[in-house]
Amino acid sequence: MRIHGAVVDEQTRCIHYHSALDVIAIKFACCGDYYPCHLCHEEAAGHPARTWPVAAFDTPAVLCGVCDSELTIAEYLGVDDCPRCGAFFNPGCRLHSHLYFAQA
Repeated sequence: MRIHGAVVDEQTRCIHYHSALDVIAIKFACCGDYYPCHLCHEEAAGHPARTWPVAAFDTPAVLCGVCDSELTIAEYLGVDDCPRCGAFFNPGCRLHSHLYFAQA
């Protein structure tokens, strides 16, 4: 899976978010491309971001950078770690979820 933006390692960390827990990439609804974060998309995509509507929450749109599994939006929003490999996700990402996903 190709990850766009300022990626710094194979687990999808980027220059903006690179802690041990920053191991997801998000497929943006506007372009269908994976980016590590909203800032990477803003800097590299060349178009404004669009959030995923609630009706599309069954879409695989979150990539675990540890095991390369795709999670649906609903699945990702309901967990603190990857259901496939157990890698913990950064709980601070919830503060930015409105930038990626419509609020239910």
